[in-house]
Amino acid sequence: MGIGKKSLFSFLAHRPRRCDPVEVSSSSEMEIRLGDLPESCLAMVMMHLDPPQVCRLAMVNRAFRSASDADFVWESKLPMNYGDVIDRVFKEEEFVCEGSSKRDIYSKLCTPKFFDEGTKKVWLDKSTGKTCMLVSSNGLSITGINDRRYWTRIPTDESMFSSVAYLRQIWWFEVDGEIDFPFPPGSYSLFFRLQLGRSQRRRFGRRSCKSEHVHGWDKKPVIFQVSTQEGQTTTKQCYLKEEPGKWIHCHAGDFSVTNSSFGSTKIKFSMTQTDCTHTKGGLCVDSVVIYPRENSEMLRVLN
Repeated sequence: MGIGKKSLFSFLAHRPRRCDPVEVSSSSEMEIRLGDLPESCLAMVMMHLDPPQVCRLAMVNRAFRSASDADFVWESKLPMNYGDVIDRVFKEEEFVCEGSSKRDIYSKLCTPKFFDEGTKKVWLDKSTGKTCMLVSSNGLSITGINDRRYWTRIPTDESMFSSVAYLRQIWWFEVDGEIDFPFPPGSYSLFFRLQLGRSQRRRFGRRSCKSEHVHGWDKKPVIFQVSTQEGQTTTKQCYLKEEPGKWIHCHAGDFSVTNSSFGSTKIKFSMTQTDCTHTKGGLCVDSVVIYPRENSEMLRVLN
């Protein structure tokens, strides 16, 4: 039977003061300590651990710390195409891979980085090494956004990008977006971050929500669509019935990136409610969120 990751990590992380002696002769004893293990063996074990576990093991002793710096340990945590991600996001003078350790590269990619004129933000999740992305409302195509009768831009510290697009009232509601990015192979989920009503802060920092413009979302459902250049298409619809003042992540759909599509992946997505028999309004559109499908529960920390 093999040793599971958790039990193996538990064994390595709890350093004993003294191991049981191994009898080699009737007159001598030999003590085996964790510090006596070859660094190459420790590093091979760390390849199969999560990044936070590797960092904790690095605090055990000098041998563990040295093993945790091995390039092949951190290269196993990096996306297969991390070089393409660097070329897409960073300017040449901002990121020099040559001479940098793989641990340093991993650390820098885990720091959220703005690109495409500040309309998008991408990073690696520190715990899993998976790629995550945000697209601001400024990076979306919104019908009527330049007409202040319908839409306004509102600065707020509740936004992931410092401002949101607020809909007063409109007949034809349509929000479209497109991304062309070298996503590593895997499955991803796409969400719209929305709020019914307009948040405001009064004196003493008390938060309140103005909901006088909220209407029309209970009459017809909103339609979400996600498609890729490989022909993947998902369509969903739902009514927006959440309590005003609460930020929500509406799941628009999923898409997959395979090794056969290795390189840049083009994704199109939309959120529409184009039934012109009634108006709708009172909606804040903050951003679009893309997370690995298996880690989408992490969105709860963004609410």
